[in-house]
Amino acid sequence: MNEKQERIRELIAQLNEAAEAYYKEDREIMPNYEYDRLYDELSVLEQETGLIFANSPTQNVGFESADELVKEAHATPMLSLDKTKDPDALASFLGDRKGILSWKLDGLTIVLTYENGSLFKAVTRGNGEIGEVVTANALQFENVPRSISYKGNLVIRGEAVIRYKDFEKINEEITDLSAKYKNPRNLCSGSVRQLDPGITAKRHVRLYVFSLESADGNMEEVPFDIQNSNEQCFLWLKSLGFDVVPYKVVTGRTVSDAVQEYAQEIIDFEIPSDGLVLLMDDIPYGRSLGRTAKYPRNAIAFKWKDEIAQTTLLEVEWSPSRTGLINPIAVFEPVELEGTTVSRASLHNLSIIEGLKLGIGDTVTVYKANMIIPQIAENLTQKNDLEFAKTCPACGADTVIHDENGVKTLLCPNPDCPAKKIKTFADFVSRNAMNIEGISEETLEKFIGHGFISEFADIYKLDQHKDQITSMMGFGEKSYENIIKSVDASRKTTCARVLNALGIIGIGQANAKLISKYFKNDFESIRNASFDELITIDQIGEVLAQSITGFFSNEKNKKIVDDLLAEIEFEEEAVTGEEKLSGMTFVITGTLNHYENRDALKAEIERAGGKVSGSVSSKTSFLINNDILSNSSKNKTAKSLGIPIITEEEYMEKFR
Repeated sequence: MNEKQERIRELIAQLNEAAEAYYKEDREIMPNYEYDRLYDELSVLEQETGLIFANSPTQNVGFESADELVKEAHATPMLSLDKTKDPDALASFLGDRKGILSWKLDGLTIVLTYENGSLFKAVTRGNGEIGEVVTANALQFENVPRSISYKGNLVIRGEAVIRYKDFEKINEEITDLSAKYKNPRNLCSGSVRQLDPGITAKRHVRLYVFSLESADGNMEEVPFDIQNSNEQCFLWLKSLGFDVVPYKVVTGRTVSDAVQEYAQEIIDFEIPSDGLVLLMDDIPYGRSLGRTAKYPRNAIAFKWKDEIAQTTLLEVEWSPSRTGLINPIAVFEPVELEGTTVSRASLHNLSIIEGLKLGIGDTVTVYKANMIIPQIAENLTQKNDLEFAKTCPACGADTVIHDENGVKTLLCPNPDCPAKKIKTFADFVSRNAMNIEGISEETLEKFIGHGFISEFADIYKLDQHKDQITSMMGFGEKSYENIIKSVDASRKTTCARVLNALGIIGIGQANAKLISKYFKNDFESIRNASFDELITIDQIGEVLAQSITGFFSNEKNKKIVDDLLAEIEFEEEAVTGEEKLSGMTFVITGTLNHYENRDALKAEIERAGGKVSGSVSSKTSFLINNDILSNSSKNKTAKSLGIPIITEEEYMEKFR
C-alpha cells in the first residue's frame, strides 16, 4: 500500500469518527478547523490518485431502491474448489512450485467490473452460472473503491463479509428472537441482496478480493507482471486501493508450517473463515492444468480437521438475555483444544439438548467449529435426564417453553425481568449518571444472569459475590478489584447524578441538573414534589412533571430508591443565589487550555445560571473558541448571525 493510499484510509477513518461523534453523540473530538483541514487534504489526495472509497466523507450519495434484483449470466462459470483436510495433500498439490495460501473467507462471493476507472457492475455468485446484479449495494461496501486510477476494463472476484464485532452489534439491536441472524454469513448475504442500498450501507459490509479475472487495457500502465503471477496480481490490486484476502507465499516445503501459523491466527481473526485456499502462483501453468466438471485444477481448499476431546458434563447454566431468551450453556471439565483451554460451550436451544440426550455427568466429546467456537459433538453416555430451568435466574419468574417450527427455546415471560433492562442499568452506571467505570453492558448481562443484580442497589453489593465473580470467564482478581473500587468511588455523588441515573422518562442530564438546582440539591424534596410545584420550574412542562410524580409514587420504585439511598451519600454542593449568566446560551468548540475538558467549562456555566448548546443558532449569546480566525462551520455561522466569538481567556475575564 503506497503512502497516499494509506493516508486516504487514515483520513476517512478520522473524519468519519469525528462526524459520528458530532452528529450522533453531540460531542466534538476535533476542532472544526482541523476537520476542514483534513477534509481538504482528503479531497486533494482523491483527485491526485483517482481513488475514492464508498465511505469517504466527500461522497454524499443518496440511495435509490430497486423493485427487484436483476439476474445476469457470468462470462465464465464460477466453480467450487476441491477440498482436503490433510496438510500433506497441499504439499503434494504444489510439488516444487510456488503457491499463494490465503484465508477461505465465509461470506458472499461478488464479481466487480470497473470501466473507465469507475465501478460499473457488481454481480453475486448465484449458482455459479447466473448471479444477481447488486451494483447499488456494492457501492455502499465500506472498503470498495468507487473510482480507481486504472482506466481499462477490469473484472475481479472477492468475498463480501461482515466482521464478528459488527455482526454481534447488529444482532444485539434486534429484539425479535425469530429475526436474529444465525451467523455473519447469513447477515452478509441478506445485506448484499437488499433492494434498499441504504440498509446495506448500515451493515458494515467489506470486500476482500481473491482473484483478478481480466484486465483489458494498456498493460504498459501496469508495473506488475499480472500475466504470469497471482502474487503480482494481488500486489497490483492492492496498489489500486483494493483490500485483497490476507495471504502467504508458500512452497511444498513451507506450506505445512504456514497452515500451522493460520491455525494460531484464526483464534483472533476478526473475519469469518471456514478454511484456507491454496492457489498456484504461476498463472499460465495453472491454466494448463485445466478443470474437471466441478473443480478447477489450479487451486484447492483446505478445511480444518477438527480436534476432538472427551470430557465430562458438570452442569448446564441458564443465561437470561435482554430478549427474554434463556440460553443453555454447557460447563464441562476443562480440556485443551487448538492450543487453548476450553470449559464451556453454548447448547443454543432445548431441541439440541433433547437431541443430544444430555444429563449431568455424561461423557461428551467437544470441538471448536472452524477452530473458534466450542461445540459439543457427541454424547457418549446419553443419560437423557437433564431438567430445564423452571425459573428465570435473573428474576425468579416461571419459565415457558416456546416451540416454533420444531425448535424449542426457553423464555422468561416477565416484562420487568432485570435481564431485559440491560440498557437501564447501563445508563445507571454511565459517566453522566453514577459514573461507575469498568461495568459494560456485557458485564451487566453476566452479573444479572447470575442473579447478582436485580435492582440498582445490588451494584453496591457486588462484593458479596467475590468468589463467583473472580472465577467467571473473563474476570480475575484484578478485574474484580477495579470494579469494586469504581463502585465505592461512586457512593459519594450528587443529587443531579442520582436523578439522572434512575431512568425516569424524559429526565436526562440537563433536566436533572435543572430540577436539582431548583430544589437546592435536596433529593427528598424532589421525590416528594407535587405536580403543581414541578411545572413552575422553567422548561419542565406537564409531561415531564407527570413522569416524575408518577415514578416516585410507584410503590416498586419507592423501594428501589430507598434501597439505593441506603448505599450512597450525597456530596455537599454549593448553592449560590448569584445567577450572573442567567438568560445566556453558550456554545463551546475546539480545544481548551485552562479547563480539564469542555464538560468542566459547561458545568461552571450552568452553575452560574447559563445554558450550553451543541450548535450555534440565533439564540446563542457567545461562541467560545480559542481559534477565533478559523473557517470552521461554527465560526462561519456565528459570524453570519452576528454572534460574538470569544476565546477561553476572554470568557474568564468577562464572566468569572
